[in-house]
Amino acid sequence: MADAMTPSTGKKKTARKTAPKPAAAAKAAPAVAGTTTDHRTEAKSRFNSALEEAKAGAAALKAEAADRAVAYRDQAKGRSEDWVEEAKTYGREAKGKSKELATEGKTKASEALSSLSRMVSENAAAIDEKFGAQYGDYARRASRSLQEASVKLDSKSVDDLSEDAREVVRKSPGLAVGLAAVAGFMLARMFRGSRD
Repeated sequence: MADAMTPSTGKKKTARKTAPKPAAAAKAAPAVAGTTTDHRTEAKSRFNSALEEAKAGAAALKAEAADRAVAYRDQAKGRSEDWVEEAKTYGREAKGKSKELATEGKTKASEALSSLSRMVSENAAAIDEKFGAQYGDYARRASRSLQEASVKLDSKSVDDLSEDAREVVRKSPGLAVGLAAVAGFMLARMFRGSRD
């Protein structure tokens, strides 16, 4: 605004700025308020879309995790089934091998009994001469018993022998424990002797 001089005082008179009229202020306020509202609406919209994207991402991650869990579970199940099958195969092989070894041991034991029987029978005459006929008869009976045991051992299968052993253990467990202790002692002596 222009400066004007008053005639009576000679002083400069400055015009004051006047406040805009209420109508003008009302017109300007909606423009500012509308802009603020537009910014808020836009911010809410962006926030909501970001929230929706985050939800969608979380759902996708959850689905992927579930798929991977199923895949890992199936893979583990497959491996465990393979391991079970391998264990069964090894068990069958071990059972077959143990049966084969038991049959081989049975044959050797039968041969050993038969050889011992022949040796006792061959020496029965010498026992007659040195100790008397009564002791020679004991040797001959022992020889026959050994030969019969050898024949019985040869005629039975490994399964029959194991069943007979179970029956002996059921009937007299004390005797079975004693025989096991003696057998263990003998085996220990044999292995100790072979190392020395």
